[in-house]
Amino acid sequence: MAPEESAEAARLLPSFERRFLAARTLRSFPWKSLEEKLRDSSGPELLLNILRKTVKHPLCVKHPPSLKYARCFLSELIRKHEAVHTEPLDELYEALAEVLMAEEPTQSHRSYLLPSGDSVTLSESTAIVSHGTTGLVTWDAALYLAEWAIENPAAFAHRIVLELGSGAGLTGLAICKTCCPSTYIFSDCHTCVLEQLRGNILLNGLSLEPDTTDPARHPGLNTYNSESPRVMVAHLDWDVVTAPELAAFQPDVIIAADVLYCPETVLSLIRVLQRLSACLKKQQAPEAYIAFTIRNPETCQLFTSELGQAGIPWEAVPHHNQKLFPYEEHSDMKILKLML
Repeated sequence: MAPEESAEAARLLPSFERRFLAARTLRSFPWKSLEEKLRDSSGPELLLNILRKTVKHPLCVKHPPSLKYARCFLSELIRKHEAVHTEPLDELYEALAEVLMAEEPTQSHRSYLLPSGDSVTLSESTAIVSHGTTGLVTWDAALYLAEWAIENPAAFAHRIVLELGSGAGLTGLAICKTCCPSTYIFSDCHTCVLEQLRGNILLNGLSLEPDTTDPARHPGLNTYNSESPRVMVAHLDWDVVTAPELAAFQPDVIIAADVLYCPETVLSLIRVLQRLSACLKKQQAPEAYIAFTIRNPETCQLFTSELGQAGIPWEAVPHHNQKLFPYEEHSDMKILKLML
């Protein structure tokens, strides 16, 4: 491969790698660029490297995406090869044969590479919305908030972080692995989400504290001192949680990602933020970061309007470049910093 071709391939490979590991939609891959490189290349090196960075990637071998996804990806890769080269590439067909002979599991995986060389791997439901909750998959705002946190670790270092509506756990796991919080409290209200969340925490090599259904049973969070964060999972229903229960967490930072998906959740979130603000008046006011994808401008406007009525000041966090994770195209996301 000529030096110019090697440079172009070096730019193409990370895009395929990150998108495949995260199981992003196939239409988001740079297929057109691949076709151009294949026409300019006489050898199989580029396709073999893509195969190593995707289906044969060590992370993928250990924690594979759905078989249907891998099958569709390999089929498309073969089509691109056959459109340019007449000679079949055995390695592609062998990889496809392995996938076709395997049995589809009930859970699939997504992996996200971190700048440190580490990664976050999530086990997720194969359904987009399962068991009546949106918490079993990873949404773009979780990636957006995670990337902002990685770029701003001082906001979380040596602090107690409470996450509202943790879902599959992507944001929290990235913060735990890169930002050195003293304690990280994941929370959600759905039993099936909490079960999968605990599994994802353990899957990523973190130790888990005993169940925190009753946060008052876990006092003295500020006294915990360790290089590894203290990780806890709490069952937290925004509509019924009390101020004393919230006060027991003693959070320095509160975060939430992609929880503004309907007016009902907006109002529930406002109420829990008001309770947090009221019960933490005696300590230094915590910061809150709420990330969301702007799907319905009216829902976002309702959130900022309700914040104003609740007397909670806020400001928009400047946009970041979205270079670390593979996002869906045309996702319009925002982070608000609230002063509780």
